[in-house]
Amino acid sequence: MIKIGVVGALGKMGKEVVNAVLNAEDTKLVFASDIFNEGIDIGAVTGSKPCGVCIKSDIEKAIDETNPDIIIDFTQPSVIYEHVCLYMGKKIKSVIGTTGLNDEQINNLKLLSEKNSTGCLIAPNFSTGAVLLMMFAKQASKYFSNAEIIELHHNKKKDAPSGTAIKTAQLMGEQNNDFTKGNCLETELLKGARGAVTSNNIHVHSVRMPGYIASQEVIFGSDGQILKLAHHTMDRSCYMAGVLLAVRYIYDKNEFVYGLDNIM
Repeated sequence: MIKIGVVGALGKMGKEVVNAVLNAEDTKLVFASDIFNEGIDIGAVTGSKPCGVCIKSDIEKAIDETNPDIIIDFTQPSVIYEHVCLYMGKKIKSVIGTTGLNDEQINNLKLLSEKNSTGCLIAPNFSTGAVLLMMFAKQASKYFSNAEIIELHHNKKKDAPSGTAIKTAQLMGEQNNDFTKGNCLETELLKGARGAVTSNNIHVHSVRMPGYIASQEVIFGSDGQILKLAHHTMDRSCYMAGVLLAVRYIYDKNEFVYGLDNIM
């Protein structure tokens, strides 16, 4: 049985993770951490039945008391780097779904993982469909001269562009280093009208709108044809298969992994 701690347990994703851990046959929830509702049974709060695990606000104390095998963290970009450093320091493996880490932080965590021989899997997206879209986009990049990314999320998402869009652009860049072939010299009449531009000249457009959960579209173009790849999240439960896949993988590994595509 894999002993799991969930940090950010009362967030929209955190609640889904708690229920997934409680319902899986090979995982056991040993602690749930959040800054709200300390002492309340997490099972009752997430819509499941009471499970005997009460919410704790002190993450370090919860780790010391329960000694989890793996921590699943879906919290905030402002705290995630500090959290993972804490897990690494205690040699606790982690599965991280919070986006917002920059390249330097990711590299530092990779080095820390290697130094402490502690597994860590960070994924911008745990939806298997979204990860397949990224993999297909990488493959398509061999054959198309132009591409742009549109990502659409709910209006409570704090980082832009999304980690999924950034990861998608990185994968595409492994096949092509310029996706603006033949474009004319442009003048933006409104700053940002053409979106952010990655190092390999992919324009990325971020939409924030109530009603969306998470969607992404990659548009490819070449002479005489357009290819569109799209993925739409209808419910956050779609992420749980990927989260459990990551948990089961990293339980047996002491390596650093960035992106679910590396284990699919």
